[in-house]
Amino acid sequence: MTFHDHFSAQADRYTQFRPHYGQELFAYLASLPARHALAWDCGTGSGQAALALAEHFQEVVATDPSSRQIEHAQPHDRVRYVVASAEHAPIAGRSVDLISVAQAVHWFDRPRFYDEVRRVGRAGSVLALWAYGLATISPAVDAVVARFYEPILGRYWPPERKLIEDRYATIEFPFEELPSPPFEMTAHWKLAQLVGYLGTWSSVEKYRAAQGSDPLALVKSDLSAAWGDPDEQRLVRWPLYTRVGRVG
Repeated sequence: MTFHDHFSAQADRYTQFRPHYGQELFAYLASLPARHALAWDCGTGSGQAALALAEHFQEVVATDPSSRQIEHAQPHDRVRYVVASAEHAPIAGRSVDLISVAQAVHWFDRPRFYDEVRRVGRAGSVLALWAYGLATISPAVDAVVARFYEPILGRYWPPERKLIEDRYATIEFPFEELPSPPFEMTAHWKLAQLVGYLGTWSSVEKYRAAQGSDPLALVKSDLSAAWGDPDEQRLVRWPLYTRVGRVG
């Protein structure tokens, strides 16, 4: 299949500015499979989820089709990073206890990926998908970010983004679904960190390529006014949209 690369150009900023998932999510996921020998973090990006899984599993194979993302991933002695697609994993059959996909399954050829999940998943293994949409910070800041997301960047979002807007509720999931408690991701950021994060959005790169200018310039002054003191740390919250199921 064709790999639609939305993130290699900003791989260094992705590592620096993308938020990290809470440990309670991974503690929950680790409680589901009977064994904890091997986890596969598919679409790992710069490895945020893979590093957290390494605290619970003996080995983590972290794959991503972007070599640039893998180059910027943080090393860990129990994480093996591999450049590979979701549909062709370099993993032995019936060997994986947990398959995780963080903020990525909407990009996959899902029928082929699900076939690969069935191939590598051990009996009783677990598949966990999750995503997050827009953060909440304050009404004033949220309003500026929403305007940046749409209408400024609206035409530059790929169609797969609609699955996140639907909170993964419309994504096909051909596995025995397990109940999942609510989770959220949080960070305490200054204004520069929020701006850096917004700059990692795939639509921002597409806007720059099409328009020859930086769309962040259109909202920086309003964002600054809504934030106030740029050195003040604010709580940033993203609700996670999860789908968790038993494989085989």
